Amino acid sequence: MAKAWAIKFYASLAWIECRLSFMGTKFFICNRCEGAATIAHHTTYLTPNNISDPEISLNHDRLEALCHDCHTKEHLGKGGAVVEGLMFDDSGQLIKKT
Repeated sequence: MAKAWAIKFYASLAWIECRLSFMGTKFFICNRCEGAATIAHHTTYLTPNNISDPEISLNHDRLEALCHDCHTKEHLGKGGAVVEGLMFDDSGQLIKKT
């Protein structure tokens, strides 16, 4: 979930177009596990101070295509948000990995 100060950015046409064009260049494949990527992750974490800088927030060179699991691991550590063998589905429900 986006932080309150980032909600407007993530709803902007500029971000939506940037995200889709970037993910298309990666064929929606996760850069880390080669699974199905759904997230354009900012490798330079966005802050209230840099989110308005397009060189950081809208720059393909500062994005990484990630699947949900790899993105969770990035933000919550090696083990992710749940124990090994479990994951969250697209609706946020805890399920067994298949």
